[in-house]
Amino acid sequence: MEGVTQVQARISEIQTRFVPRTPSTSGNWASAAAAAGLTGTNGATFAGAGATAGEGAVVAEAQKYLGVPYLWGGTDPAKGLDCSGFTQLVYKNLGVDLPRTSSQQATSGRPVASLAEARPGDLVFFDNSSSRAGIDHVGMYIGNGKMIAAPQAGEVVKVQDVGNPTVIRRVLPAQAPALPTTSAGGALAGVPYADLFTRAGARHGVDASLLAAVAAQESGFNPSAVSSAGAQGLMQFMPATAKGLGVNALDPTSAVDGAARYLSSLTKQFGSTPLALAAYNAGPGTVSRHGGIPPYPETQNYVRAVMSKAEAYR
Repeated sequence: MEGVTQVQARISEIQTRFVPRTPSTSGNWASAAAAAGLTGTNGATFAGAGATAGEGAVVAEAQKYLGVPYLWGGTDPAKGLDCSGFTQLVYKNLGVDLPRTSSQQATSGRPVASLAEARPGDLVFFDNSSSRAGIDHVGMYIGNGKMIAAPQAGEVVKVQDVGNPTVIRRVLPAQAPALPTTSAGGALAGVPYADLFTRAGARHGVDASLLAAVAAQESGFNPSAVSSAGAQGLMQFMPATAKGLGVNALDPTSAVDGAARYLSSLTKQFGSTPLALAAYNAGPGTVSRHGGIPPYPETQNYVRAVMSKAEAYR
């Protein structure tokens, strides 16, 4: 019952925040949710039937932005959002980094064969332009044949019929319904693979929250993730690095233990956590050559993001 009360309180908060500012037509939170078949008899909002807790969290986060005006190139909800700015923001708030544009996002995660197999939280992509081939629009599937999207100029983030997407991608972790968490609670309670982070951190003298933050930043807790550069698994080891550490990058237990050993070694080598993270991202040689965090925006942003996530997990 406590969980239901918390959900209902969160719904009330969202409604209070957005209903006064949205138009009385398509942008209205209550009418949009009702039209999508997302409200129960008590007004409680839910994801599609059978949604897991992870999927429900994505849909709940997306619903926060119902009624935000469309703005081409928009990534700030205080000003407006475009379609890919909306989906990127939702997943970023949940610790999953997506590329900026819809065409780039259409290569993230793993493919879903058809709408019949789509789950709430999946990204649905469209090729709407007859003059230019390729993906040019994205929305977030929420179940029941509906999606939330930022459609076009003059409209707002709203619930729509999903129609016939060109591509469907799943960016939630492959094992989301049964991810292991700490059974005894604590700072990492509810974090995927918390037991692995806690044990490996204790074994190698690394903060478990830092390990969780690295996994969140690197793979979004997806043990099957493979980057365009070839990095693999939960902790995104390059094959050569994994081989040198004796790690099976695609096995979460091996990957987390290897990451803890590697970060422990890097911290001892460079003398600080930020430098160890920079070396994890850009390579120890790069950090040594520059005498500190290298002047690469990717690495600098990576260090800031992981440190911020680690602090949030403590």
